[in-house]
Amino acid sequence: MKKIVLSLASVLAATAFAPEAAAVASFARQTGMACSACHQQHFPVLNSFGRAFKAGGYTMMGAQGKVEGDHLSIPDTLNLSMLLKLRYQDQGGSPTATQNLGDGLGVTSSNGQWQFGDELVMFGGGRVAENVGFFTEITLAKNPTSANAAIFRMPFAFDVGSVKLSFVPFTSDAGGVTTGYDLGSTGTLRANRWSEQRSDISAFQYSLSSGAGGYGGAATGFAFVAQNDMGYINYTRWSPNYMIGANSAAAGNSGATDMNSNLFRFAITPSYNDWAFHLGGGFMTGVSELSGGGLTTVANSAMYDARAHFFDGQAHGKLGGKDIGFYATYAKAPKVGGTCGTTTLTAGIQKTSGCNLFNGNALDKWSWTLGADYSIIPHTLHIGAAYRDGRTGQETVAGNGQAKTAKSTMVQAIYDFTQNVALHAIYSSRSGSVYLPTSSGQNETLLMLEAAW
Repeated sequence: MKKIVLSLASVLAATAFAPEAAAVASFARQTGMACSACHQQHFPVLNSFGRAFKAGGYTMMGAQGKVEGDHLSIPDTLNLSMLLKLRYQDQGGSPTATQNLGDGLGVTSSNGQWQFGDELVMFGGGRVAENVGFFTEITLAKNPTSANAAIFRMPFAFDVGSVKLSFVPFTSDAGGVTTGYDLGSTGTLRANRWSEQRSDISAFQYSLSSGAGGYGGAATGFAFVAQNDMGYINYTRWSPNYMIGANSAAAGNSGATDMNSNLFRFAITPSYNDWAFHLGGGFMTGVSELSGGGLTTVANSAMYDARAHFFDGQAHGKLGGKDIGFYATYAKAPKVGGTCGTTTLTAGIQKTSGCNLFNGNALDKWSWTLGADYSIIPHTLHIGAAYRDGRTGQETVAGNGQAKTAKSTMVQAIYDFTQNVALHAIYSSRSGSVYLPTSSGQNETLLMLEAAW
């Protein structure tokens, strides 16, 4: 505990003289601390203290007043905040005929598109009780196909000796199974990645965030976690469906509520001198019932094997007296065997054979990434780069057994304009047979204004 207090004090002292990146201001209001007390270099990368705050279920209080009574302890204010991402995206291609919006221009992300409010969300989070917290992301931008509550988790965290035991119910429309619990910043958790271009810097995001049957990262389940200063073990029972409003035909889920898939996640979090590490991995098993494409009954659902494994590592420290982060990831979704898409109806359930939830192709799907993020001006200007190599699982020619390749080189600069406003400039150069014959996506430019308050 003494080490944590001393680390926090040193972080706060350092940040008193420098601007910081944007963050979830709900937690800043509850704790009375600057954003960089929890974030390494820039938002949303977590430092050791930020991981401890999250592992504690967002319950730690600061100067904010509380309403207290018998079996009651909540902040005297419901802490809310907002996040805006205004982006310009150009993937270096031309729109197809179906993308032409009737104006003769066909402006899409393929040939340059302004995205006002790529994300416009409201966050709520913090203490519910002494050992209970919550986090929710509510979508404000009008989009009839997206969920209103894009993310919801409610951790129950209890100290048992030197170990913290947590139980976390959660649901997400696109965040994936790790929405329940994950403390890394390598991209295993979509919302906690060190670069906006998630598929370029994270093998987990490139290889496991989409797959057969139109799976796009929806997840609902329960995470069971044991954590201490040296690491954590997470077992999650989950379903690849978004379930808020499951009792209403007009909202959320379309009928597949069984949780038959498993995530086993482990990580060690040692420190050495001024370096902090997060090294781990995990694997998924089970059979998932996926409802997609507007299906509304269990009979129209499809069953998929949910098989994948991954490894990730990060190291945060200093180089030349300035903050630096190193990141590495690997993820694989193996082929299941057979011809994906062959279906049979058994006991009212449509069984889709030969399909992995994360890979509907004929070959194994895998990738690896290496990256680094360096702060040229502490808490103000950061530069980063990453390289990805992978195989999509698709064959270059049907039946030839040769997988399409997918490579990427990404460079970025992030400037923290003020404490809660950041400017991002990212360029990705991609190569490999998956990008041929079309040029769309081979060279992508992304400019973004990110602000939180």
